[in-house]
Amino acid sequence: MDAALDVINGKWKTLIISVLAEESRRFGELKRLVPGISDKVLAQHLRDLEARYIVRRDVLNDSPVKVKYSLTSVGTSLNDALGPLCEWGEQHADSDQ
Repeated sequence: MDAALDVINGKWKTLIISVLAEESRRFGELKRLVPGISDKVLAQHLRDLEARYIVRRDVLNDSPVKVKYSLTSVGTSLNDALGPLCEWGEQHADSDQ
């Protein structure tokens, strides 16, 4: 449990993972789709998730160079595991207990 929670710690990582589960995204797209996150924090989280093999960073040889982020197979399995936790949160969001 500690290993899994260590990967998704923080306010933004689960949101980043869920956005990338839909499709590959560029940095600016991620920034728009995760409202409230700063450039610095987004960059830090992407680097951390990449180091943990959750996110893949693909550099496209376009002119100018483009970078896209996507989930790895490990990231996809993590997103699948987060699904039931999200459902639980939605069911109990209004609960006082």
